[in-house]
Amino acid sequence: MSELFDAVDALVASRSPLPPPAERRRLRQAHGLTLDEVAAALQVRRATVGGWEAGKTEPRPPEREAYARLLDKLAELYPAPTTPAAPEKGPAVPEGSAGEPAPAPEVRAGAPVSEAAVVTATEKTQTGNTQTPASAPAPVAPAPAAASRPAGTARPSSTSRRPVAREAAPAGSPGGGADPRFENGPLAVVDVDADGQVLAYCTGGLVLDVAAKSLPALVEWTLREAKLGAPKLSGPGKDGDPLIVLTQAALKRYGLPVALTEEERHAGRIPEGHKVIKQLVRAEWKLTKRGFGPWARIYRPTTGSERACVQLCIPSWNALDPRSWGHAGQLPPAELARVLGVYASRVMTPRGSTAVTGLELMTALHPPTRASEPDADGKRHSEHNPGSLGKDAIDPMNWPPCEVPDGHPVLKDLPRFHVRGPAEKLFEEAYDWARPMTDDECTLRHLVGIDVNMAFAAGANGLNVGLGEATHVKNPAFDPKLPGSWLVDLSHVDLSRVKVGKEWVELDGSLLPSPFTPKGERPERPAWYATPTVAYAAELGYEVRPLEAWVRRENGRYLDGWYNRLRDAYLATMADLGVHADLSPADFLSAMDGYKARDPELAIVVSAVKATVKGGLGKLRERPRGEGWKPGQPWRALARPTWRPDIRAAVISRTRINLHRKIVKHAAFTGQYPVAVLSDCVVYAADGTSPLDFLPYRDGKPLPGGFKLGINPGLVKHEGTQSVLWGEEVRERFNAPELNLARYIKDGTVTDVDNGE
Repeated sequence: MSELFDAVDALVASRSPLPPPAERRRLRQAHGLTLDEVAAALQVRRATVGGWEAGKTEPRPPEREAYARLLDKLAELYPAPTTPAAPEKGPAVPEGSAGEPAPAPEVRAGAPVSEAAVVTATEKTQTGNTQTPASAPAPVAPAPAAASRPAGTARPSSTSRRPVAREAAPAGSPGGGADPRFENGPLAVVDVDADGQVLAYCTGGLVLDVAAKSLPALVEWTLREAKLGAPKLSGPGKDGDPLIVLTQAALKRYGLPVALTEEERHAGRIPEGHKVIKQLVRAEWKLTKRGFGPWARIYRPTTGSERACVQLCIPSWNALDPRSWGHAGQLPPAELARVLGVYASRVMTPRGSTAVTGLELMTALHPPTRASEPDADGKRHSEHNPGSLGKDAIDPMNWPPCEVPDGHPVLKDLPRFHVRGPAEKLFEEAYDWARPMTDDECTLRHLVGIDVNMAFAAGANGLNVGLGEATHVKNPAFDPKLPGSWLVDLSHVDLSRVKVGKEWVELDGSLLPSPFTPKGERPERPAWYATPTVAYAAELGYEVRPLEAWVRRENGRYLDGWYNRLRDAYLATMADLGVHADLSPADFLSAMDGYKARDPELAIVVSAVKATVKGGLGKLRERPRGEGWKPGQPWRALARPTWRPDIRAAVISRTRINLHRKIVKHAAFTGQYPVAVLSDCVVYAADGTSPLDFLPYRDGKPLPGGFKLGINPGLVKHEGTQSVLWGEEVRERFNAPELNLARYIKDGTVTDVDNGE
């Protein structure tokens, strides 16, 4: 009899209605379940569960019964908030619509939100924008989840050009702020559905119908009707232009190639004679000098204070580099809108690659000009914004020769094959150092790597950098507060005896990298160094006497705001992934274990934020990029006020010095020395597999000034663990006793060996 009852229950469950896709996702996330966990329990693929939550597919028996049971249980634990009744007063509205909703509670982006802080998906009708309710309103979350278009939503007439919202965006979603000009967020992913309808997937689950039948019409729609964009990040700045992401289906609809040819990839753009470009020209739209490529900018010259500019992003043209964006380019439209929307709300709307965006963020936070006070006639004028790099680039011929890369115009009189040495060239780069293991280290069992979080961002925090041109001085007295480049002999600094704080300590200097060179070699003669490097030599207790210097007397902490915004973006996203700043060391290591699998989409955002830091700093010394450039000639990047190799050098110098300071304090306290250092990763030999097996924690407290586990920039996380036998075997196999094991410590896979060259 029980078997009959079970069969009846299964039959009923196979026909029982399932909650809408958005509610399925809400219930899963409310219980802290990942797609992988649900898929494993139901014995299906992760993509299958994702399709159920996106509304693309529906579960079939026998999985449907189990899935329905799971959702029923979760619904009992996390009931959907009730939707408030529409107000009784107000003008009549068309059938199927409701009155204007009460204002949603204001939620600061990235701030913790309680279960009670929810927004109801209430219908709203207004000129040019009609919103229909979601089937199940979701709690507000710091990082909003993408939601699919509700089934059965009425489609507007084909003649309508008004954007129609498919689902109300949650309060606190990216771009969903108080500015009515940008109420639909900073961006949209434009796709074509199975019925041939063009849809724009915005942040917060919002989906708009798009009536534009050509690319010029899409640009017009974006600027006039879509209500996309972002408010400026600083007082004198400019509002963020809307971003339109085109899927492959949208590319076909608007007459663009799905992929670039090899010639077009090399050129970075489609030919100027392409029919779509001709359409734009006829509609009086312009393209920037880089043409119509993966990150095209379409604009009309500014009239008054009105900007008319739309940024395009084309993932299938490799706009979203997998090195920075992982698998974002392969995400469905709603999920891609979520990833880019979270990044846009916490960093800024992407303006190109993460490197370009990192540089643009500097300018957005410190615009070069501002409006002056009214003059006698009451008019305002553009003037220099204090603390910025100014609107004009430094004259290429006024650059200190030691600070510029090879091929710069200031070096055009050098012999053609001349190689500049340390006495001619400032060479501040990240560490790439390793040494053979000692006999004692070989008796230990493991090699444990630790990695500094957001190391280069931390190096920029509080750093005093030059804002203007440099002044050349001979035999100057060293000033650690003065940004610049110094020619000084540091060969006398002996790491066997250094000052740590106020006390001199004895160390084994042969087991330490030099803090003054990227390869860790002790300098032998005078060389050019940035201010943080020279200041550290003095901190170690040694006298420094520069022979000459290029100093910048106009200076300031230009990168502080940039650091703060990227730090907050990183910490907020890691908190969404379950890694918080106040965890104990053991809990932190546990939380970091598999954190990317908890929400792979947010893990993409973390990767993009970190790439924004490194890429933005790299852009400060951008090299020539083809275009027929020859050594000695200027290249395009030199015309930017943000072409500042001196600032890049100072940040890298400070990052390397910060790491060396921790290494020295750790050695002085524990007698342990690193086996390898690569950029921001340090490898130690230890008896255990965890960083806690060699980091000197006492009662949960770390060594002051040493390595500390945690998610904040400048603190460290576990990079990876391999056996000492693995390290020795790899070095022996490739006959490289000083092979940098930090390069392979993460997963032990040795893909390329350069023998330290």
